[in-house]
Amino acid sequence: MSIALPRSSAAPAASGPAAAAGCHHCGQALPADPAECMLDGRRRQFCCEGCAAAAQWIGEARLGDYYRLRTAPADRIDPDADFSLWDRDEVQAAHARDVPGGREITLLTDGMRCAACAWLIDRALAREAGVLDAGANAVTGRIRITWDPARTALSAPLRRLAALGYRPYLATGEARERERRRQRNRDLLRIGVAGLGAMQAMMLAEALYLDFSASMPLATRDFFRWVTFLVSTPVVFYAGWPFIAGAWREISQRRLGMDVLIAGSTLLAWGASVVETVRGGAHVWYDAAVMFVFLLLVARLLEQRARARASAQVDALARARPAFAVRELADGTRETVALASLAPGDVARVAVGGVVPADGVLLDGASFEEALLTGEWTPVVRQPGDQVYAGTLCRERPARLRIVETGSGTRLSQLTRLVEAAQAQRPPLALAGERIAHHFVLALLITALLVYLGWRLYDPARALEVTLALLVISCPCALTLAVPAALATANGALARLGVLALGERALERLAAATDLIFDKTGTLSDGRPVLTSVEALAELDREEVLGIAAALERDSGHPLAQAFAALPQHRHANAVLAVAGHGIEGWVDGIRWRLGRAGFAAGSAADDGPDGELWLGDGSRAVARFRTGEAPRDDAAAAVAQLRGLGLVVHLSSGDAADPVAAFAGALGIGRVQSRQSPEDKLAYARDLQRRGRVVAMVGDGLNDAPVLAGADISLAIAEGAPLAQQSADLVLTGRSLARVPQAVVVARRTGRVIRQNLAWAAGYNVVAVPLAAAGLVTPWVAALGMALSSLLVVGNALRLARAPAGARA
Repeated sequence: MSIALPRSSAAPAASGPAAAAGCHHCGQALPADPAECMLDGRRRQFCCEGCAAAAQWIGEARLGDYYRLRTAPADRIDPDADFSLWDRDEVQAAHARDVPGGREITLLTDGMRCAACAWLIDRALAREAGVLDAGANAVTGRIRITWDPARTALSAPLRRLAALGYRPYLATGEARERERRRQRNRDLLRIGVAGLGAMQAMMLAEALYLDFSASMPLATRDFFRWVTFLVSTPVVFYAGWPFIAGAWREISQRRLGMDVLIAGSTLLAWGASVVETVRGGAHVWYDAAVMFVFLLLVARLLEQRARARASAQVDALARARPAFAVRELADGTRETVALASLAPGDVARVAVGGVVPADGVLLDGASFEEALLTGEWTPVVRQPGDQVYAGTLCRERPARLRIVETGSGTRLSQLTRLVEAAQAQRPPLALAGERIAHHFVLALLITALLVYLGWRLYDPARALEVTLALLVISCPCALTLAVPAALATANGALARLGVLALGERALERLAAATDLIFDKTGTLSDGRPVLTSVEALAELDREEVLGIAAALERDSGHPLAQAFAALPQHRHANAVLAVAGHGIEGWVDGIRWRLGRAGFAAGSAADDGPDGELWLGDGSRAVARFRTGEAPRDDAAAAVAQLRGLGLVVHLSSGDAADPVAAFAGALGIGRVQSRQSPEDKLAYARDLQRRGRVVAMVGDGLNDAPVLAGADISLAIAEGAPLAQQSADLVLTGRSLARVPQAVVVARRTGRVIRQNLAWAAGYNVVAVPLAAAGLVTPWVAALGMALSSLLVVGNALRLARAPAGARA
C-alpha cells in the first residue's frame, strides 16, 4: 500500500537514530507490505497508516525538526483509540479544575522519552482550536492542557496526541501533585528573593568593608545601611519565614531544635543591625543575615530533593492505576467505564500496552511487565488461571481477566501503604540525632552567652559580632541532616530495587549481618516440582505410565501435580479420590490405579523411599516409580555467590529429606545445610547461631517461616504471589529475583558508612569551627558560608546512596 503525501520543506532529510531500521515514525519492524510516502524527496516506510498519517501532519505543520532532534522513536499509533469518555462530567470532576477562561488537566504519557517529544507536543497542542495553554515535561512524562470547553471538547486535543503516538492517560493523585508543585514554586521564589537580596546586601557591605581608613562620609554610610535594611528585610521575613515558623513550633512544644537556632541567629543579626543603623553604631550585620537565609534555603532544597527521590516510588504507585477500564458484557460487547465501576466478578479486557485496572484471574494467556510492583523489567508470561495485579502492563497480546479485588484491596494498594509506612518511620538513629541536636543547641546557647560576656570584658565593640558568628557557624544543620538524608535516600534506592524496608532498624541490622539462612521451597527454589526420573517396573512402558499418572494428577490439586502438568493429556481419569497423607486413586481406562506413597500404591511390594518419590500401582503391585525435584531459581546460584563474596556465611534450612536438600545445596554452593527442619527447628537453629555471637538474617517466603522470620536479627520475606502484609519481616522483596538480597546488603552497608561519615564530619566541623568563632577569627557572613557548605556536603554525601548497586538495573 502507498500513501501520497505532499512534500514539506520542513521535513527532515534523515530520521532519528531509532527509526532508520524500521518504521520512520515509531521505529518498529516493518510489515511485508509497509505504508510508503515521499518526505523531503525521499521515500519513507511506515509500519501502518496511522504512523504515516502522523508523519504527514508533522510535515504539513512544519514540525519536521522533531525527527532530527529526537533521541528515541515515538510509540506506535493506535487508530482505534476512543477518547469520548474523557468528555464526561464525572471524569473531569475528579481530575480537571477550573481556571480563568477554561479548565486545566494534567495527563501522563509513556511515549514522551526526550526533549524533542515535549517540543513536538507543545507545538502540536498549541495549534489545536480551543487550547489556551499547554506544557509537556519530558522528565516526568506529564502533559498539562488548559482548554476552553465552549470552543472544544477535551477529547479533540487528546486525539491529536494519540495520533502522534502519545497516548494520554489520567494522572491519579493529582491533588497531591498540585500541592507539591505549589510548594516547590514557593520554595524557588523564596530562594530567588534570598539570592537577589544576598547579592545586593553583599555589594553594599563590600563598600562598607573596604572603607579601611574610615574616610566615607557618615551620610553615605548611613544611606548604604538603610538601603541594605530595605533589601534584607524581605529576605529575613519572607524568604526566611519557614525557619521563623519552625522556631515558633519548636518553642511552643518546649524543645530546642535547628529552627530555633536559625531563626534566632537571623533575627539577632537583623535586629542588632537595625539598632546600629538607627543609632549610627560602628557595625551592622545585614549581610550575614541574608547570606544565612539564602544558603540554608539552598541546603534545605537539596535535602527535599533527596527525600523526593525516596518518595518517587510512592508517586509512581499512586499514578499506576488507570482511571478507566474496558468491561466485557455478557453478550461479548465492551464498554468503557470508570475504574470505580468495576466490581469483583466482572470481566475486564486490557489492550496491548494497557495497564491492568484491578487484581484478577487471567482468562487468556498473556505476558505482563511487572516492574512497578517487583522491580523487574522483563515481561512475565502468565497462563490462564494465573493471578495478575493492578498496575502491571500488558505486553504482546490483549488480555482478559476476571476481577477479584478492586480499590484498596489490590496488591498495588497494599504495596503503596507499605511504602508510605516505610517512609513515615522514625528510626532510633534518627531520633538519637534529634536528641543530640537538642542538647547541642542548649549547650551552644550557654557557650554563646559565656563568649559574649567574655568579649564584653575584652573588646565590647566586637562582642555581638563574635557571638553572632559563633551561633551561625555552629548551627547543627549538618548534624540533624546526617541521618535522615542518608536513610531517606537509601529507602528510595531500595524501593527502586523492589525491596521495602519495614522495620525501624532494618538497614542497620542488615548491614551488621554475619550469617544468612535461606529457606528452600519457594525461596531458593521456584516452588514448582519437576519430574527428574521415570522408572517403569512392569509390562507398561514409559509413555503409558506417564499417561496414567498425568490423568490422575490432572484435577487433584496437590502441589506435586505441577510435575505432571506439562505432559500430554491423552487419557482421562474418573472417580478420582485424594487420600490424605497417602496419595490419590482413580479409574483410568477401566482400571483402578493409585499414585502416592509406596505402601499405598503397591502394598507391601515396595518400601517408602526418600522424599520426592511417587509410586504408581493398583494397590498390590507397583508398575512405575517417579522421582520429583525442585529447580533452583535462575539467579539463586549467582545470589549465593555474591552473598559469600560480601563475607556472609550462607545456610540452607529446609523441611525436606537430607539427600535432596544436600544435592540442592551442593548445586548452589551452600556448605551449611539443615534438613528435616520444622519451623520450630529453624528458629532453634537461628537462636543457636545468635548465642555464638552471630548476627542472623533469614530469607523465607513468609508463610511457614513466620517464627524464624520473627526470631532472626533481620528478616527478608519473599512476597511473590501472596499478600504483602508480612508482619514478621523487616524487609519485603516485592519481586522474584534473589539478586535483590545481596543488593540490599550492599545498600545497607553503604548507608552505614555514609551515616558514619556524615556524623564524623558534623562533629569534626563543630570541633574546629566553634573555637575559631569564639576566638573572633571568623566574620558572621563567612560563618554562614561555612555552615551552609557543611550542610551541603552532608546532603551531597547522602545522595551518593541513590546510585544503584552493581548488577541492578538503573
